[in-house]
Amino acid sequence: MFGFNALVCASVALYSAGAFVLQYRHELNDRPIIGILTQEVSDDVLKKFGNTFIPTSYVTYIESGGARVVPIKLNQSFAEHEKIFRSINGLLLIGGSVNLETSDFAHIAGFYFRLAIKANDEGEYFPIWGTCLGLQLLTVLVAGENLLSRTMAENVTYPLNFTTEAQSSRIFKDFPPKLLKAFSQEPLTANFHHFGVTKEAFMGNEKLNVFFSILSTNVAENGPVFVSTIEGRKYPVYGVQWHPEVNRFQWDPHYNFPHSSNAVGVSSLLAEFFVNEGRRSLHHFSDTAEENIALIYNYNPVYVGNVSAYEQSYFF
Repeated sequence: MFGFNALVCASVALYSAGAFVLQYRHELNDRPIIGILTQEVSDDVLKKFGNTFIPTSYVTYIESGGARVVPIKLNQSFAEHEKIFRSINGLLLIGGSVNLETSDFAHIAGFYFRLAIKANDEGEYFPIWGTCLGLQLLTVLVAGENLLSRTMAENVTYPLNFTTEAQSSRIFKDFPPKLLKAFSQEPLTANFHHFGVTKEAFMGNEKLNVFFSILSTNVAENGPVFVSTIEGRKYPVYGVQWHPEVNRFQWDPHYNFPHSSNAVGVSSLLAEFFVNEGRRSLHHFSDTAEENIALIYNYNPVYVGNVSAYEQSYFF
């Protein structure tokens, strides 16, 4: 296993040499497969089901955008992970509560991040999306340090406070004007976090500013302005501090999951956006048999709605 500092240094070195325009081939892949990295189970009530998991809402979210899903298990060799990387068309880093520097989730995510940067530099399109903890981890990998501070937004919904860069961003530029306006006026984003990266900390870190554009911010319950949506300036790397998947695929009435028509609409468009990013990747499995064995269809989700906010989760 790589040490955290070595992993970060290897990643940062790949994009800090100077600005240039990436060159890609223009073929599209109509059978995209997105890898979702499993995460250590931190909730004691769920540990009886397995050591690592993926909530089903992330899987159905990606499938709703038109892709299939491969669960990426943590306990594999780096050679096996590199083979998976060459077989999938994008990576989703889920939310959760594991350590951003010492967890296996963080180490393996960093390995894929480094491979993705190198691949994109070589003309092989490969997108990464981080949700909540996933966004936080992306900032750690890019900055080379943990810049999180307390930004309390637990079980609350917000509209997005867009920056001037949002309208021309890859994520939002094709949104219908009416829906983009709703995004800025209606509470369509579900937040479940105690920590985040403040706008001040983000703007004060040169590495983050070079790598990412800030597309939106929000004000935490305890006062600080935190970064809520980011997009790679040069690389197809995206992050949201909020949870677009819950708008359509989580229903526990004790939580503020937005289910309005507009909430469903923005969730749908974001899923389609990331899957369409994956269509630009031409990675593939060596044959159909190998592909079929890797897909999430080989696993059965477990009902956990009586002990968690998730209706179902996959355990590994």
